[in-house]
Amino acid sequence: MYNKEINELIYKFSNLGLDNSSDGAMMIGKAPHKGPKGWLNIIYPKLNTEEINLLEKELDTVLPKDYKEFLMKYSNGGNFMSSTLSLDGLRRHMTRDPKANSRQPFSIITPNIHERPENAKDNYFFIGGYRWDGSHLYIDKETNLVHCCERWDATSKFQWKSFEEMLLSELKRLYQLFDDNGKEIDDDQSTLPY
Repeated sequence: MYNKEINELIYKFSNLGLDNSSDGAMMIGKAPHKGPKGWLNIIYPKLNTEEINLLEKELDTVLPKDYKEFLMKYSNGGNFMSSTLSLDGLRRHMTRDPKANSRQPFSIITPNIHERPENAKDNYFFIGGYRWDGSHLYIDKETNLVHCCERWDATSKFQWKSFEEMLLSELKRLYQLFDDNGKEIDDDQSTLPY
């Protein structure tokens, strides 16, 4: 197990249902209010060493140790509270067939190469973000601090001491914005940490 408290939070809504996609994603907490195929939390099959090497080659960088550990020991990214918070990973295939019952994380390539803020330093490694306005999360590989920034500006708006601290505190914070069925209590309330 990766982190017991994080795991318990991710599976908090298992009473609302559990299922596996055809490609091994674990879907937790059926969310019919989000659509007939809606789920609150989704975790993906872990990456192996070969896939990590492929990802690092494509990104032309070494992944931050904490995030690499998460991808290899727990999940290849993740979607939490119907993608209110998402962590990026390796997309193993690009199918969009609605009958395929396939689930893939958002691509970690996109924010690190194609949609990287112009003022992002080379040591910033983007790992996910927020649906609210497209804000990003990144790890500063020099300090290991995790930062939240706006979509097109890498200036830090909020920071955490580590990846695990960020994920644990953000799951706890976000869960307070949702009821026991995973519905947002106030649709107009920002889900950002700043």
